[in-house]
Amino acid sequence: MSSTGDDAVGGLCAVHVPRTARTVTDLPRVSRFPAVQPGQPAIERLAPTSELIGFRGPTACAAAGITYRQLDYWARTGLLEPSVRTAYPATSQRLYSFRDVLLLKIVKRLLDAGVSLQNIRVAVAHLQAADQSGLAGMTLMCDGATVYECTTPQQVVDLLKGGQGVFGIAVGAVWRELELTLGRLHAERTDTGETVVGQDPADELAQRRNRAV
Repeated sequence: MSSTGDDAVGGLCAVHVPRTARTVTDLPRVSRFPAVQPGQPAIERLAPTSELIGFRGPTACAAAGITYRQLDYWARTGLLEPSVRTAYPATSQRLYSFRDVLLLKIVKRLLDAGVSLQNIRVAVAHLQAADQSGLAGMTLMCDGATVYECTTPQQVVDLLKGGQGVFGIAVGAVWRELELTLGRLHAERTDTGETVVGQDPADELAQRRNRAV
């Protein structure tokens, strides 16, 4: 096959074009992730604390360290019902918010400390009514019978000096621990019903690929 002189001598293939000969707009755009098609929701990473994220019963049990029988009993007796979705009608599954699971974990610790269900009910009602932004700075102290709320280190010290508080729960520490745990477990979007596959927060690429399946 013959070739022209320009092709054989004077022409340049793309890889030989000097950088100054091609502008940025001439170069193909490379994206790390597939582009979102029209009509599709944007791929996003939602924190476990988001109001758009809910957790089904088995996930809530695993994160709170309780049995499904305990979860079911507490919901049926009104101790702690899911705030996102109840089990009624019978065809639906309970869906718990991050705060719900946080309270489940705290209830478990209070029970382990010997606090009565009556006093736990009072504590749960108080925590549910509290502003979520204030929970992280709260410490619960109990003497096996009564639960006390402390919002400053001095209150904790005063309670200990009085010989009343013998067991403490730093709600902020439980919060941080739970946030890491739930970030690795499956969740459900409350707006679309989409299953969100939990992954290590550092592995953003794997998380996005799982969401796209």
